[in-house]
Amino acid sequence: MSERLLVIGATSAIAHAVSRRHAARGARLVLLARDAGRLDANAADLRVRGAAEVRTFVLDALQIDAHDAVLAQAFAAFAGFDAALVAYGSLPDQAACEASVEQALRAFDLDARSVLALLTVLAPRFERQGRGAIGIISSPAGERGRASNYVYGAAKAAVSALASGLRHRLARHGVRVLTLLPGFVDTPMTAGFTKGPLWATPERVAQDIDVALTRGFGRVYTPWFWRWIMLIVRLVPERLFVRTRL
Repeated sequence: MSERLLVIGATSAIAHAVSRRHAARGARLVLLARDAGRLDANAADLRVRGAAEVRTFVLDALQIDAHDAVLAQAFAAFAGFDAALVAYGSLPDQAACEASVEQALRAFDLDARSVLALLTVLAPRFERQGRGAIGIISSPAGERGRASNYVYGAAKAAVSALASGLRHRLARHGVRVLTLLPGFVDTPMTAGFTKGPLWATPERVAQDIDVALTRGFGRVYTPWFWRWIMLIVRLVPERLFVRTRL
């Protein structure tokens, strides 16, 4: 029987790279995102790459009242899933968030509050299945607040704590919950950044996520060296850290 994958935020670069790997193995996929045109284009690409079946449903993460109904449609399509990937979010403008309560709350709502709402209705479905994996993309930025992106970091810290709690809750039901922690990734969201040796491609990150969804556990840094970078960052004493430009 073909593997069944649910991809939430399916039009992101990382999510589509993961989907391509599954399509090449003949998987069946359900794609959720807010842009219907891009969803259709991605679905067509995945069919050409070998996917056994691809369904699409429009989901705007900020429309929280719609989450449950859209997930019900998605789960009905294939009678459940072997894995789900939660891969949406934004990188807000920190200066704009500092200048506007509205901007700060909107960024936090998309990157954290909506994820909490979504997982609150997704988790019971996997719990009832008694099997499967849920991969949730967070960020190393959530491990220590930094002046340059602390609104984003605060949202990702919330997502990481949420994933940890769900992992504890669902483990007894045979469901693995993975906290996926990509470092710097060269995607349209980071197009304006100067790239360096620490940057990875979406395809490189997708390879690690693919392995994690199949047999991983706990927190997954990708590429692997971010585990050690963030260990060093966390160990810097606060009195010294506030003097840095990290």
